[in-house]
Amino acid sequence: MRIYSVTGNSQRLDGGAMYGNCPRPVWAKWSPPDELNRISLACRAMLVKEPSNGKRGRNVLLEAGIGAFFEPKLRDRFGVQEDRHVLLESLAARGVPAEDVDVIVLSHLHFDHSGGLLTPWAEGKPLELAFPNASYVVSRRAWDRANAPHARDRASFIPELQGLLEQTGRLEIVEGDRSATLGDAYSFSYSEGHTPGLMLTRVEGWAGGPITFLGDLVPGTPWVHLPITMGYDRYPELLIDEKRALLDRVVAEKGWVFYTHDPSAAASRVDKDAKGKMSAIEARATLDGAP
Repeated sequence: MRIYSVTGNSQRLDGGAMYGNCPRPVWAKWSPPDELNRISLACRAMLVKEPSNGKRGRNVLLEAGIGAFFEPKLRDRFGVQEDRHVLLESLAARGVPAEDVDVIVLSHLHFDHSGGLLTPWAEGKPLELAFPNASYVVSRRAWDRANAPHARDRASFIPELQGLLEQTGRLEIVEGDRSATLGDAYSFSYSEGHTPGLMLTRVEGWAGGPITFLGDLVPGTPWVHLPITMGYDRYPELLIDEKRALLDRVVAEKGWVFYTHDPSAAASRVDKDAKGKMSAIEARATLDGAP
């Protein structure tokens, strides 16, 4: 099994929103803001190339980033920096055209994690899926939330997306810790602090050790520090407890974690000091297959 980081479209979002109640003088050292108070964020996916057994091994993609589905006005509002579908270009550079992506796993259905499932915006053209042969895996709670969002997060979803996914006939909605589509090398844990049913995927079989895709539980290395949460989180105190439990497991198993929004780190290990403070160590800007 080989694991790669895959760059998608990037964003610039308000730093105060991304760091919740953390004071600006603190977070500005980690994420220097621009003149509009926005910080740089990646929308990074993780590509798993499974071993081949006499034929092409599966290509499994964890998330799809924000993509380029927004019309220009909304692209500017949400700070999307590129008008082309960067993820598709990055996958092609890894030797994986869109039609060769076999499975896409979604931690949740907020547009900055699922918009990359769609083809780029074009005037007068309806939304279409960009991955014609992929199966899709999402949690029951995340699926239900996308179909019946709260007023607080309604704008975070793409109303047409669920129908497009259902129409493929290749959608698996999971409730437990395993997926029939993915198999035993993949397992899930769940978080409620950011959004209902946030699904965190742990991948085994990589020579570097188990690696967990953290999604919006820990969007980047500064958020490894337990007190740091986002203004977008529903229940910050619950999220901190969930983060502690998951990172304790990662530390115990000497595993890796993968970051979707960190602009400079794709993955790292996690350290816990004698006082219980968590921090990212051995950060990698990219993953290129080998550990």
